[in-house]
Amino acid sequence: MARKRITHYRTCNLCESMCGVEVEIEGKEVLSVRGDKNDVFSRGHICPKATALKDLYDDPDRLKQPMRRSGDRWDPISWEEAFEEVVARIHRIQEDHGRNSVGVYLGNPNAHNFGTMVFGPPFLRALGSKNRFSATSCDQLPLMMTSYFMFGHQLLFPVPDVDRTDFMMILGANPLASNGSIMAGPGIKKRLEGISERGGKVVVIDPRRTETARIADEHVFIRPGTDALFLLGLLHEVCAAGVDLGRLAGSVKNLDRILEIAKGYPPTQTEAITGIPAETVKRFARELRQAPKGVLYGRMGASTQEFGSLCMWLINVINAVTGNLDEPGGSMFSTPAIDVLNAAGGFGAGRGSFGRWRSRVRGLPEFGGELPSAVIAEEILTEGEGQIRAMIMLAGNPVLSTPNGRQLDSAFASLDFCVSIDFFINETSRHADIILPPVSPIERSHYDLALYLTAVRNVAKYSPPPFPQEDGRLDDWEILTELTCRLAAQRHGKLSKQYLTAVASKKAGPERVLDLGLRLGPYGKRFNPLSPGLSLAKLRKNPQGFDLGPLQSTFPDRIPEAHGPIDLAPDLLVEDLDRLQARYAPNTDGGQLLLIGRRHLRSNNSWMHNAARLMKGKERCTLMIHPDDAARIGVSDGDKVSISSRVGQVSAPAEVTDDMMPGVVSLPHGFGHGRDGVQLRVATRHSGVSVNDLTDEQSLDVSGNAAFSGVPVKVAPAAQVAAAE
Repeated sequence: MARKRITHYRTCNLCESMCGVEVEIEGKEVLSVRGDKNDVFSRGHICPKATALKDLYDDPDRLKQPMRRSGDRWDPISWEEAFEEVVARIHRIQEDHGRNSVGVYLGNPNAHNFGTMVFGPPFLRALGSKNRFSATSCDQLPLMMTSYFMFGHQLLFPVPDVDRTDFMMILGANPLASNGSIMAGPGIKKRLEGISERGGKVVVIDPRRTETARIADEHVFIRPGTDALFLLGLLHEVCAAGVDLGRLAGSVKNLDRILEIAKGYPPTQTEAITGIPAETVKRFARELRQAPKGVLYGRMGASTQEFGSLCMWLINVINAVTGNLDEPGGSMFSTPAIDVLNAAGGFGAGRGSFGRWRSRVRGLPEFGGELPSAVIAEEILTEGEGQIRAMIMLAGNPVLSTPNGRQLDSAFASLDFCVSIDFFINETSRHADIILPPVSPIERSHYDLALYLTAVRNVAKYSPPPFPQEDGRLDDWEILTELTCRLAAQRHGKLSKQYLTAVASKKAGPERVLDLGLRLGPYGKRFNPLSPGLSLAKLRKNPQGFDLGPLQSTFPDRIPEAHGPIDLAPDLLVEDLDRLQARYAPNTDGGQLLLIGRRHLRSNNSWMHNAARLMKGKERCTLMIHPDDAARIGVSDGDKVSISSRVGQVSAPAEVTDDMMPGVVSLPHGFGHGRDGVQLRVATRHSGVSVNDLTDEQSLDVSGNAAFSGVPVKVAPAAQVAAAE
């Protein structure tokens, strides 16, 4: 009997863009992945990564049953054996050494997984450890902390209203490579070009002439790590010409404090440090003020540096004092179909927290229930009460994604027990004793619970699994709920409230939770009794999604009542200005260069390097360097160079290009696949080196976020270094 070909509509969940795709399947075979022209959000746009949905599903290296490590050998075991051993070992270690002796790391794919978002928190509560870590503190933590202190909620993410703005300044972001980050806007190239086409302007401030900078109306180099000083100079000029808070004038506090701060940073005093002339700063201030609608936007380069929180704060402040906060064409806030900011129905995320506890060794504060990932290694390697003796990794590869990866690699090797929920034996999971592999992303149902918070337009879409789940294969949420149930039974017994609650949650599953969240949300019947309202059934009948309209002004109603007015000058951030002033003087690096990372359109997470079609083309793991710096060091394009920092040394080919600012070099992230025991056939052929073997776990933002941008390094010809050794 011939198998029927069917087209399945879903959302690509490999980056934040949320592009709609048509997946053609026949039986259990994925035939193709194409852009869906009728998707309400992306309108046919996809990037090359979407094809990796099929590649990941077909990948022969992908694990499909639990594995146990015995020395250098991996043996398949049953799910029952795996769950029994994992829970028994975790329980025993916590009984002997306390709840905090087991740490947890969550990678960023969890933000793209509805089941994990819903059922991960109950698992973490059952585990009961304060040693929780995630990719958050290697990414957007400064933005979350700024939102918490200014707006009263860690997830009140300001989103550029790119489709309606007339002037957009982009700091340390490369949307043409990332597809937009904390700015989910599929087809972002057309959206940015649309600003210029309607008579507006796009400005990019970046130490590298990026793909985005090339299509912008203007690009200006900036010395890495000095963005906060540039923003303070911009704030000085904006405030000197007069503040315009618009309709939010009665909903803010500490404006007088901002005006006083702004006086102290004329751009004539910051130009020698930032590299941006004072006249350019003054012109940008005029252009921003004169634009009918304008917005500042900063991402990874502005966030993952020593003063990332100052950058995120100052961006918000400048958007506010120019009348562009929460206004069309400015910096706005989404209204997603499931309102995770609202605690109604138990679906809300917490407003946030800061400093409720601190890390054992360095005394760094928690934020939102997590400690900075930069402390994982020291918490494992430092003996004493509270030492981490076991780790659980959920969809994360911290050896490649957190600072000083070599130190963390050694730390993981010393653990008493380690379990990884992952479908690859990668640089981190190779240290696991047990690997619990979930189904691939294309096999599970999908709803973007977290990322709709960052969408440039309010939309909602649900994708069911394209085919029935095979026996012996489990989704992430099923793995988590099983672990939660077994931990509750082990500790409290099968008649306990904890166990019965866990079992009920497991039986409910993600779809029931999703349906209830939609019905309780702002577009559900609860808010409009005369309307049928949004529900899971309605989303099922409309597989290409619902367009819920453009972003709307929601302040001050959106601000939690317990917070009060928007705080333009939170104490913690104002106090960090002293650290900024002490840190910077005109460049006297003594020959050192400053290292930044970079992203490529065909990669996001490190596992994408195992997709052959995404790795085609010229070598990507190169050190970009300006011709003047290359000549001074004595290297030519293609020569092998040695790059060293306080924590390590790596070698990579030089890519000599005037796209780099003089004094700045760049390595891409996600490489470093040459470690022993990695079982990724394609990735190891393109192993490259890890930029995080150079980044420093001691260099952090005030939030605890890792500083990946502006790392001091020395570069020399590799042959010269080898001869000296």
